[in-house]
Amino acid sequence: MRPGEDKLDSTPETVAVVVVTYNSERLVPDLIASLGPGLEGVDWQLIVADNASADDSVGTVRRLAPDATVVEMGRNAGYAAGINAAVAKAGPFTAVLVLNPDVRLTPGCVRTLLGVLRTEGTGIAVPLLEDGDGELIHTMRRAPSVRRVLGDALMGAVRAGRIPAFGEMVTDERLYADERVADWAEGSTVLISAECWNRIAPWDESFFLYSEETDFALRAGDAGLATRFTPAAKAVHLEGDSKVSPALWTLLTLNKVRLYRRRHNALLGAAFWGALVMREGSRAVLGKGPSKLAVRALLSPSRLRETPGPDTVRRDASR
Repeated sequence: MRPGEDKLDSTPETVAVVVVTYNSERLVPDLIASLGPGLEGVDWQLIVADNASADDSVGTVRRLAPDATVVEMGRNAGYAAGINAAVAKAGPFTAVLVLNPDVRLTPGCVRTLLGVLRTEGTGIAVPLLEDGDGELIHTMRRAPSVRRVLGDALMGAVRAGRIPAFGEMVTDERLYADERVADWAEGSTVLISAECWNRIAPWDESFFLYSEETDFALRAGDAGLATRFTPAAKAVHLEGDSKVSPALWTLLTLNKVRLYRRRHNALLGAAFWGALVMREGSRAVLGKGPSKLAVRALLSPSRLRETPGPDTVRRDASR
């Protein structure tokens, strides 16, 4: 018996596996190959939302997973929009598994997560993630705060993350050894109960990319549905390039401000913005290109007001 299976009863489990693709042709084969072992012992359906890929992402899915439902968005609508569209096309489900195309499930991963999802008060279950080299990825997060942005600016994310009051990212690796509740977790591999989906969905499409998983998990927490991490379930995440792409880092930073302002009063929102300007400004002085672009965007009222989209990313990428 795998860890977590003792929490399962005889209730049939059907998982809607949701993947959003965008020029993901090279990633899709290994993802699809991992689904069978990863969902062993579980009834599941695959729904792929494609954000107008220029490569053969759609053709590859249809060739390798002929029973999958493919939703062609017709445009790059963003991650949240793809998730919402895919779930709308799913059949009946007891849980939704959201996966990035660059995730590879390990055998039995989802059945273990389903057991964890049955823990009272849990709405979201997330596994331990490793990168392609087998190194632990720090996936658990604490709620954003002014103090945590300042802690990141003054100490760096890794050192600050070891101190709960001063770090948003949980970086103390001892905390990844046991099952525990997090305020939210990175959104590449997320199992959501049907109850949580029905009460909290849809994902907020106004973010386009980044902060949408933060928003969803924090709203679930507001409703008493926790995000629960377990090291008994594992997956591999090859990870994207938000930390090295100036355009994506800028979008990530701006969306942090947008989310915080929605959840707090104007005074706290201004303080959070100021802390981010300080953090990115200090890094820009050290010559970090992504932070230079992020500072310019943070100091632009029009950038903070606009709704982000693919044109925003392309514009920043050309600078």
